[in-house]
Amino acid sequence: MTNAEKIAKLEETWEMDEGTLKEETALEDVDEFDSMGKLSLIVLCDEEFSKRLDGETIRGFKTVKDILDFMG
Repeated sequence: MTNAEKIAKLEETWEMDEGTLKEETALEDVDEFDSMGKLSLIVLCDEEFSKRLDGETIRGFKTVKDILDFMG
């Protein structure tokens, strides 16, 4: 899966308009990256990428690229 496809999944998960997120987007600037958004991210990573995501790892994410790198 390409990074563009992963970004599209994030936008869909967070109910954002297509093209809103870029790899360099700072997560602190993403309103949808709140507690519910983080929970949705945990589910997405588990179901789509078979990756277990915990709170400590999420706290380390600073940009969208950090999430993409975690997804593999």
